[in-house]
Amino acid sequence: MVKEFKGYKKGINLGGWISQCGYYNYTKEHYDEFIHESDIKKIAEWKCDHVRLPFDYNVIQHENGEMIHSGFEYIDNCVQWCKKHNLNLILDLHKAAGFSFDEENFAFFCEPELQEYFYKLWNEISLRYGSLYETVSFELLNEVTDMKYAESWNKIAQKTIEVIRNNAPHTKIIVGGAENNSVNGMALLDKPHDENIVFTFHFYSPIVFTHQKACWIPDMPDDYNTFYPDKIENYQSETKRLFDQRFSNDFLEGMSGEIDVKYFEDLFSVPCSIREKYNVPIYCGEYGVIEKVDESEALKWFDDITATFSKLDIGHAIWNYKGKDFGITDTGLSEFIDKII
Repeated sequence: MVKEFKGYKKGINLGGWISQCGYYNYTKEHYDEFIHESDIKKIAEWKCDHVRLPFDYNVIQHENGEMIHSGFEYIDNCVQWCKKHNLNLILDLHKAAGFSFDEENFAFFCEPELQEYFYKLWNEISLRYGSLYETVSFELLNEVTDMKYAESWNKIAQKTIEVIRNNAPHTKIIVGGAENNSVNGMALLDKPHDENIVFTFHFYSPIVFTHQKACWIPDMPDDYNTFYPDKIENYQSETKRLFDQRFSNDFLEGMSGEIDVKYFEDLFSVPCSIREKYNVPIYCGEYGVIEKVDESEALKWFDDITATFSKLDIGHAIWNYKGKDFGITDTGLSEFIDKII
């Protein structure tokens, strides 16, 4: 029997609230208005069992490493709302001093001072929320991007877990690998530190479908259009045409035919093998389709991936509740919540 991440079967991300706020939106006005208790209540009514709360370091930590105690009020609110509505919660550090998945800044992996800020931040978080281990879990850092920092990240993660364990011996700690938490990046993670570690991955494949017209993807045409399902060979050739070798890991050697559940099963084979090797729970912290995709096409993709999650017993959280170009409440997808989560 596979080891489970209990209480985290079906969830949703709250990206854009106290993370990825844009240059001008790290403000009290934004924090106060973006998410309310009514949103948490709605998520509970959708029969989710958890939410993943991305937060950026600068909401709760100054550039000199000192804490911004007023910033913790928003995390506190989410903790209380989730408790009231019987939802578990993942606290996901989406941006650290010196690193963010969406910026070309990797100082964090090289500068000990920035790493000390990171340890100090997680020490504070574990002091505040470690006693809530039955309902609150910690995710160390979102999407380490470059494979060349995998070894450095393993060392930082190991030390951070040791810091957290001083205050929170039983809290579930979620760790993702390099290459943006890819399934292949998980294979570069060190053996779990203890029995309360969870390994995570994100999944948006094939990128030519899930991110079509995404302006932030280099070389993605703003008028590019494809559909689902299609022949794997067509997705593969289009991926190579647009991106050369980038996103080539969306496909395994020998894949062919029309994309279906087997495509997802094959790509999930890496995290599933690691789950078996280390007896460690695995979790998909993000998956989704950009809101520019036709709703009927998106639903077919969701049908296949959620069927695979169910078959392989993998907990998951959809990206995203609101905004960030993937908001299901910004489209008609929320009407089909039982199919996409």
